[in-house]
Formats: sequence, C-alpha cells, structure tokens
Amino acid sequence: MAHPPQRLWRSRFKNALQTLLIMASLALVLSIPGYLLAGPFGVLLCLAMVLCAVYLSSWMPARWVLANSGAGLLRRHQAPALYRLLDALYRRAGLETTPLLYYAPSPELNAFAVGDRRDGGIAVTDGLLRTLSLRELAGVLAHEVSHLRHGDTRVMSIAAAMTRLTVWVTTVVQVSILLMLPMILSGQLAFPWLALLLVAMAPTLSTLLQLALSRNREYTADLEAIAITGDAHGLASALQVLEHHQGQWLATLFGRQPPAWIDWLRTHPPTQERVQRLMALAPSRHQEPSIEPLFSTGEPMLHERPGAMGRRYWILRR
Repeated sequence: MAHPPQRLWRSRFKNALQTLLIMASLALVLSIPGYLLAGPFGVLLCLAMVLCAVYLSSWMPARWVLANSGAGLLRRHQAPALYRLLDALYRRAGLETTPLLYYAPSPELNAFAVGDRRDGGIAVTDGLLRTLSLRELAGVLAHEVSHLRHGDTRVMSIAAAMTRLTVWVTTVVQVSILLMLPMILSGQLAFPWLALLLVAMAPTLSTLLQLALSRNREYTADLEAIAITGDAHGLASALQVLEHHQGQWLATLFGRQPPAWIDWLRTHPPTQERVQRLMALAPSRHQEPSIEPLFSTGEPMLHERPGAMGRRYWILRR
C-alpha cells in the first residue's frame, strides 16, 4: 500500500492532467464553430477573445465581488480565533498576503473564495459558523485557501468564458445557416448536415466539460487541504455535515437514490466519493492534526457580527 504522501502526489498529478485535458477539450469545442464561421482566423479570434475577457475580469477586485454578495468584512477583533486559524493556513500554503475573511448573514451552509493569491478573500455564512465545529471549519477554510493558492477562480473564469463564447459563436453559425436556407432549398448549396450536428452539440459539450472541470478543481482543493492541515477527518466530517443539510433537495426531487446522470450536472463531486478519497489519505483516525492547538481553545468563533459593506466598499483600502 502506498504511503499517504505518495498517494497525494499521484492524485495531484492525475488531477493536473485531467485539468489540462479538459481545458484542451474546451478549446477544441470552441474552435469547431469558430472554424465553421471564419476558418483558422475564426479559431484564433475566438481564443483571443477568451484571453481578453479573462484579462479584463482580473481588474475587478475580489473584495468588490464579496461586498456585492452582501458580505461584510470581519475584522480581527471580531473573530480572533478564525483569523489565528486562517493565518496558520495561509502560512502553510505559502501565501504571503494578509488574510481577508468575510461574513455573509445567510442561514445556508456555504463558504467560497474569490480572487487569487494576490488579491483574494474567503466568505463564510452565518449558517456555516453556527453548524460546524472549529476543527471542521479548519478543513473548509483550508479547502478555500487551496482555491486561492492555485488560482482556481481564474481557471474557472477561462472555462466559463470559453463556454459563453461557444454559445455565442454557435448562435451566429446557426443564423448563418438559416440565411443560406433559400440557396440550400434551390439546390445551389448542399445542406451542411455535419456542420449543423457539430454546432448543435458544441454548447452542451462545453457546458459538461466546464462542470467536469469544476468537479476536478474541488477534488484537488480537498487533497491540498489535507496537505495544509494534516487532518483528513476534519474535512470529511464537514463534508458529511454539509451533505446532511444541503443534500435534501435531490432526495425531494428524485427519491432517496438520485439517478446516475445527475452526477454529470454537479458542480461539486458526490460527497461520498470525496470522503472516500480523503479517508484513503488519512493515516489514522486517532492521529491528531498538526494544527490541533488552534481549534481546541474553546473560544467563540465570532465576538461580533459585521454589517454589509455595500457596493462602494471596493474603493476602500484594506
């Protein structure tokens, strides 16, 4: 049996290879309608538009996105225990920026990262803080820190831009085919069956690939969270709690056993698979995590809840 660090490196290599293949597939799917529309120049133009869109989106400060979601910035005196934990996670992840933690007054159990390692922040909801223990929250925060460390928001922005552009270009190609319909009916042009089939399939394929990329990045963030905290059980326990509270809607729609095809439409992998991967890397249930002293103080997570910063917060300095 492989030692856990060896398994971790194997999983990292596998996930990195999958990310590369999915991104290449997204570019290939985008190139099909681009080529049908304007040949090789259409392919290059589409890829250039994707890069421009991603570059322009990088100018939007992460804290502006978080402020517009209704989140408020948590100051250190309002959540000292969380910031001590986040400081340790940033240090272990090799992030040199000052941690920014946001609070969203929502009963939902959710945490999300926006931005990258240079300008990023993490938001947690009130429901998450009320439900998870500090050890479980450490796993969730480490997961989000991993997203910042590896620029997953930027990767998903590129994938989303490719998908949107694929939809737009295929729409233009479909309109072009409709405009050529009189010539096709008169026999001057042959009906482009192959082109029509490719154009019809391209948006669906691109969307499925984008969802697959999202699941891949979630798996990778899980593994990197373990490398940061040394605690697979804490994150696994948090995932099970989240599944218990948030997985009810699938059971409501499809019964106790959702159909297998639902997994293709998930942005996150099935919780059972994530927990199994985490447990495969856990050396012992009784082994204490390396950051255990940070979440064994008994101190409350929040001393004070902040208000929403509003839409103009992005112009403020940190």
